[in-house]
Amino acid sequence: MTGGRHPEFSRLVDIMARLRAPGGCPWDLAQSRQDLKPYLVEETYEVLDAIDQGDPAMLREELGDLLLQVVFHAQIAEEEGAFAVEDVCRGINEKLIRRHPHVFGEVKADTPGQVLQNWEAIKKGEKGEDASVLAGVPKVLPALLKAYRLQQKAARVGFDWEERQQVEAKVREEWAELNEAVAEGEKEHIREEMGDFLFALVNLSRFLDMDPEDALQLANAKFMRRFKGIENEARTRGRDLHGMSLQEMDELWDLMKQRERESSPELPFGESR
Repeated sequence: MTGGRHPEFSRLVDIMARLRAPGGCPWDLAQSRQDLKPYLVEETYEVLDAIDQGDPAMLREELGDLLLQVVFHAQIAEEEGAFAVEDVCRGINEKLIRRHPHVFGEVKADTPGQVLQNWEAIKKGEKGEDASVLAGVPKVLPALLKAYRLQQKAARVGFDWEERQQVEAKVREEWAELNEAVAEGEKEHIREEMGDFLFALVNLSRFLDMDPEDALQLANAKFMRRFKGIENEARTRGRDLHGMSLQEMDELWDLMKQRERESSPELPFGESR
């Protein structure tokens, strides 16, 4: 072991240092933090995909690719004299211990909700009394995920609906306001009301204990699966979608739904397009 690290982690750090050293890899040497940003995002999504696939071997590989990005950024920082990978590990270790006083201290927390409340209180103490409850939600998050995280943060200090029925009423209210804006025809007003409607739907998803990102990804996957089925069925019939009417494509869509129900009768789907 080097510096107390796990031997394989130490080996990864050493390999990255060698790739970035003089005479190492020209591509690795040319990368900056800004250059690596797209890869960090891509590898994160590939980890999420592996989780959804339920494939342990795939997940192991993708976690390795993501870990490489962490080590890569730490190596660049060490070259600049900013910090080293040991500092990254030390920082998260200390944060975990500090924010889990119910495990490493004497604080009582018996439910996940109490843990989150303690976490937010400790975090606010670290950041200072003037820090916003919403601090820590990255500006660059996708809008759907960002809405979900903002609502979670606000809910932890009690700024939340009391029951699901109130959220459902808010969804209906925002839907009515969106329709009014559409009737008026003013584009900026429509955009604003569409945003309010989507924000309310995210809130409803949260109250149903559903991650809206996962739910929408499921809907996306279902649409892709059925649409590709339409394309395949059209080709089988010697047809092309460009030459088919909407009614004909709707009939194929219903056929794809029927085939899914027959292949998975335990799933009580009754969706419409």
